[in-house]
Amino acid sequence: MIAKKGIHYALKMLLIAGFPVVLGGCWDIKDINHRALPIAMGLESHDGGYKISFLLPKTTQGRTDVRIVTDTGDTINSVIDRIGKNLEMQVDLLHLKVIVFDRGFAEQGLRDSISSFMRARDVSPKAIVAITEGKMETLFQKLKSSSTTSGMEIYDYFEKSAGWTPQVAQTRIWEVFRSLNSYTRDVVIPIVEAGQTTAIASTGSAVIKNAKMVDRITPDETLLFNVYHGLSSQGKIEVMAHASVLIVADKLTHRSSFEGNKPVLNSRMTLNVTVQETKGSPTVTMIKQELDELLARRLQRMFRKVQSKEADILGLGQFFRSKIPRDRLEHWRSDYYPHMELNLKVDSIIQNEGLLKMKQ
Repeated sequence: MIAKKGIHYALKMLLIAGFPVVLGGCWDIKDINHRALPIAMGLESHDGGYKISFLLPKTTQGRTDVRIVTDTGDTINSVIDRIGKNLEMQVDLLHLKVIVFDRGFAEQGLRDSISSFMRARDVSPKAIVAITEGKMETLFQKLKSSSTTSGMEIYDYFEKSAGWTPQVAQTRIWEVFRSLNSYTRDVVIPIVEAGQTTAIASTGSAVIKNAKMVDRITPDETLLFNVYHGLSSQGKIEVMAHASVLIVADKLTHRSSFEGNKPVLNSRMTLNVTVQETKGSPTVTMIKQELDELLARRLQRMFRKVQSKEADILGLGQFFRSKIPRDRLEHWRSDYYPHMELNLKVDSIIQNEGLLKMKQ
């Protein structure tokens, strides 16, 4: 009898001890209806501090609208805390889809903000980053007024299964953070603004070196950048004045070497394309030649531009990591990359001429 009482007493004590553990794990969990889930966040400089804008979906009477919430402060976290304090819901950044930086902010440097996002883990490292040249307020107001999908238009714009096209760069927080700690790889970030007849318009991509915007490339150069990184699916290229073609497949091979102290990279790009439009009566040979020359010339122009800024957005240093002493890798951008020679040979294969037979 005494033994049974002892067992019952022990079980009661275990239950009592377990209550705080259970409560400690869920007492502060808020229902999803009481959490604000921003779609996009705008970040810009303001009086030595920060100005943050949120694009928030808002459900009223069974209909979902979009509202913009803005505040300023000395630090990013203090602004977010103030917005959360003034809202009737808790701000949950884990579902944030897109972060838009002001161009001036990007030129000053993204290192602190990107590092803060990665350190705090409040924002998903997969969140897409973009830069706007126009006013942040104008872009967000356009997104609000044009929204038919709870503000998801800006995310769909970068989503491969929705509105993304290869003329637009697609960069995430973790890729920018990786470039901060890499000696041989820089990144580009898409540049967007409020469109005239559309919610968003693309104006190219920002060249980011050491977390600072140092230059920009055009949408056509961004397309070639994506081709170089194997992201060319359904990429349309205008071939001078005679035809338009659509990339359906691509393959890149590289051979790296040193000639004295000069790195040399020989690349071969093989493209499978289909003819979309023609002007006049061009032959297959003419279209192929024009396409090969156009891409090689465009890549060389882009390469010389970013090389002058010592920004390795193509990640060409990756092909020389095994050929450079480890203690010299940190000097890749300053000692090796400015003298590098890039030779590209393009070989396009026209695999489909449409319903009309063309001359060879």
